[in-house]
Amino acid sequence: MLSVGTKSDLRDLLARFRKEGKKIGFVPTMGALHEGHLSLVDIAKQNSDIVVVSIFVNPTQFAEGEDFDKYPRTIEDDKKQLQTKNVDVIYLPSKEEMYPQGFDIKISVGQIAKELEGVTRPHFFDGVALVVNKLFMQVQPDIAVFGQKDYQQLHVIRKLVLAFDIAVKVIGADIIREESGLAMSSRNRYLSPEKRELAANLYRVMNEVADNVKKGVSFEDALYRGREELQKAGFTKVDYLEIRDPETLLKTDSLPARLLAAVYLDEVRLIDNIQIL
Repeated sequence: MLSVGTKSDLRDLLARFRKEGKKIGFVPTMGALHEGHLSLVDIAKQNSDIVVVSIFVNPTQFAEGEDFDKYPRTIEDDKKQLQTKNVDVIYLPSKEEMYPQGFDIKISVGQIAKELEGVTRPHFFDGVALVVNKLFMQVQPDIAVFGQKDYQQLHVIRKLVLAFDIAVKVIGADIIREESGLAMSSRNRYLSPEKRELAANLYRVMNEVADNVKKGVSFEDALYRGREELQKAGFTKVDYLEIRDPETLLKTDSLPARLLAAVYLDEVRLIDNIQIL
């Protein structure tokens, strides 16, 4: 596994692979890797010849007061995990490499970024779009893999690719869950064993909402019951529990649809989503 830290070294390395006719696959991450990330690597390997994984905790997607400084950084463990997957290249840019002094360019994503996550984190998707655009320019992959746990983010990235005519195929990967049903996330590391057990109720309640909808309960009533159940289960705060159109992420009153949720357990924010057919 080759490790590079600058875009110039990365470009030189990947240029050699391209001359050999190799197809480049890319998995961008913020590190603190788990089985969910490794499943993205597996998909990238199935769809390309050379797999590049980046690790960069992106400051532009964090607002003041969020967990940028506390976000888990486990680079040596991450490297070991990627080594077991026979990843070809690990890209480890510094903040200065990604955002040199004087860098002041921004991307405004638009309406899709104002829904759901965008209500409480209005900065978030502009920061995601900026760093993903830069990484796409640096890696120039043929395919890139993103997890569907960040369902809204996946749609933002697809819109970014269309808007900027980026020649990359974006693949959305299924959510990987723990045995309890809890969606795997780097932030799960913040949870105590007791809180981790409680967190699994998010998936349970979401499935109850979906079942109620399929039984004919109105969307409004099913969501109301769901929010009450989440509070009873011990979640500190419900940012949102919404049923949305699976493509536009706008409100809908028909199926198929996507149920999306964001909740807090004390200071730990968890997100999840499931389809309703």
